[in-house]
Amino acid sequence: MFEEAQLYSPVTAADDGQVVVHLFAGHPGAGDPAYRRRRNEIAAAALRWRPGEPAPPIDYHDDEQEVWRTVCRELAPLHERLAVVEYRDALERLALPSDSVPSLDEVSARLVGCSRWRYVPAAGLVDLRTFYTALADRTFHSTQYVRHPALPLYTPEPDIIHEVVGHGHLLATPTFGELHRRAGAAAQRLRDIESLRFLSRVFWFTLEFGVVVEDGELRAYGAGILSSYGEIEQFRAMGLRPLDVGEMGTADYDITAYQPVLYRAESVAEIEAVVGGFFDTCTDDSIEELRHEHAVA
Repeated sequence: MFEEAQLYSPVTAADDGQVVVHLFAGHPGAGDPAYRRRRNEIAAAALRWRPGEPAPPIDYHDDEQEVWRTVCRELAPLHERLAVVEYRDALERLALPSDSVPSLDEVSARLVGCSRWRYVPAAGLVDLRTFYTALADRTFHSTQYVRHPALPLYTPEPDIIHEVVGHGHLLATPTFGELHRRAGAAAQRLRDIESLRFLSRVFWFTLEFGVVVEDGELRAYGAGILSSYGEIEQFRAMGLRPLDVGEMGTADYDITAYQPVLYRAESVAEIEAVVGGFFDTCTDDSIEELRHEHAVA
């Protein structure tokens, strides 16, 4: 039913205006009525938003602010040790608040000055084509809710911490911000949904969960790792494979668990050449060839 909910929780709006975020049974907030109501409220605000308007302001509760503070505090020393240099530079350049959740418009204002990216609100489920093609215009669809306070250091789905702490700082970097844009340009060329799914998997194993050797050490550049306290501590112990676009584009993954297999680049230059090269040249035909080659292999 929710096959394409690869980046956000599915959301439905009934004829009577009731908005519901569908959390899977194992979600930390699935059994918390107050959390579910809050998720529905924030999703409804995003659904009311129209292009050209300011992002809907969210009056974050004390427990939500505390989750943000906890994550920022715990991730800071890990970023210093385990994140790529460009990401660490972006932390200083954006200087986002660590004591309160920033609004999407505040993040956009800081990004526009250094990389021209902007955020727009997402209620939850954003279909693949809408999400990826918007990247070509330096537009990032972002949720605004905060993960459940029972598990502040991990989320099974992208919340505003993932979107901003993870992707936001990458968007401020010359290499990884541009790779987001190049992925969007590729998506605009693709017509077949299977090709788009292939591209989304390459994106997943790189800009979401990519790792690279830098200055002789394995470091993270994927937003999913950089925004997760648990995952950033574990990624060096995961199964590591060389960059392989065909393999990444056809691999299965589970968004609700730590990623057991990661694709390791030997340098940032290799990421640009292999991943960026794929984004720059892929077509429906070339992706079909890659899918066929992998199936035969």
